[in-house]
Amino acid sequence: MISPRTRELGFLLPGAIIGLLGVATVASARADAVEAGPLPVVAVAVGLFVVMHLALRLRAPQADPYVLPVVGVIAAIGLVTLHRIDPDLARDQVLWLAVGAIVFVGVLLFLPDHHVLERYPYLIGLTAVLLLVVTMLFGTEINGARLWITLPGGQTVQPGELAKVLLVVFLAGYLRDKRELLAVPTRKIMGVPAPPLAVLGPMLALLGAALALVVVLNDFGTALLFFGVFLAMLYVATGRGAYAGVGLGLFLAGAVAVWAVVPRIQDRVDAWLHPFDDPQGRGFQLVQSLYALADGGMFGPGWGKGFLVRDDGSFVIPVLDTDFIFTAVAAELGFIGALGLLCAFICLLARGLVIAAQANDGFSKLLAMGLTTVIGLQAFIIVGGVIRLIPLTGVTLPFMSYGGSSVVVNFALVALLLTISHRTERPWRPSPRRRRVAPVPDEDELPA
Repeated sequence: MISPRTRELGFLLPGAIIGLLGVATVASARADAVEAGPLPVVAVAVGLFVVMHLALRLRAPQADPYVLPVVGVIAAIGLVTLHRIDPDLARDQVLWLAVGAIVFVGVLLFLPDHHVLERYPYLIGLTAVLLLVVTMLFGTEINGARLWITLPGGQTVQPGELAKVLLVVFLAGYLRDKRELLAVPTRKIMGVPAPPLAVLGPMLALLGAALALVVVLNDFGTALLFFGVFLAMLYVATGRGAYAGVGLGLFLAGAVAVWAVVPRIQDRVDAWLHPFDDPQGRGFQLVQSLYALADGGMFGPGWGKGFLVRDDGSFVIPVLDTDFIFTAVAAELGFIGALGLLCAFICLLARGLVIAAQANDGFSKLLAMGLTTVIGLQAFIIVGGVIRLIPLTGVTLPFMSYGGSSVVVNFALVALLLTISHRTERPWRPSPRRRRVAPVPDEDELPA
């Protein structure tokens, strides 16, 4: 019988092949001749996934064998697309992949049992809020949003990426303790069954503080992500559709209120509804994205042959390497390539939900489901924005968009998900400590 890790090693091959052939295709398209391309860059990326595989083989041998290979395929497509846009971006991304691999291995080494996190839900939740406060006080404003902190040397980090994972851990721990009280309401508010305020209070206070901070930071995409994850986890914990219905109603009311008072959101909504009314102004990004999607057609011209970068090196679509990287894939690989990428994300979400369903305790189920929802909602928000399904936001596409904070945190998220999977198959049993035996007293020392 093939072991899970041997199966995983075999499924890592598609990602390696996509990366190697992809960069060779891009290099050949640029040189109009067959070129090997920057194969060492891809070789380093492949080596990093092998290292993560070996860490799983040693520390989590019973973990799901399909999650890491699917992540490898998604990361390979992102790396090739970044190399096509700008080779320097691809080299920098490999460095961030290396940091992500180190964090991945670190989680497996120093967090052998994820139940440790269940003991400190309030501390973890307060840490998430503190990260957002630090960003608000010391952050650097870029494109109207204060999301980054500039470190000595000019490098920037985005604490909000870590805050989203910490909030999921807090919600999993809190809902695990209070789900019985939440599932059996004892009173009604505005005709809707509701639990005591003492049960909802701490959770709503922390979540409200986080939402208020990201609104102050002008990061409404993250606010949507936080609220969506909260509703999903609350529904799974209680099984009550009324909570989801009331939450959606509050979300719609809040969205209308924000749209009415924030000019930046009004511009985003107007550009979404009427992008061709101002194609050289506020609708420029979305119009260029729609044109690029149309140019890709069914099968696309191939990597390196789409019109994405001008002769002077500027992008046809602004922030092509972050917010619009899905458009870049669709423009060169066509509808079929874009659909294949979406299928990879769906496979990743499916495996995450399987891990949640198979978990043998409430905290593990909620944590796995919450982490999976983070990835799924991020992918939906960014893809929905670039194809004009929803207004554009600044959320990154997991494992693909250029940037260090997102890559590193998402690899930590995957490591935590695989730890849950391993502990489901092999529950954690701490090694027995040597029992200290008291010396036997002499006969004359015994009491009479």
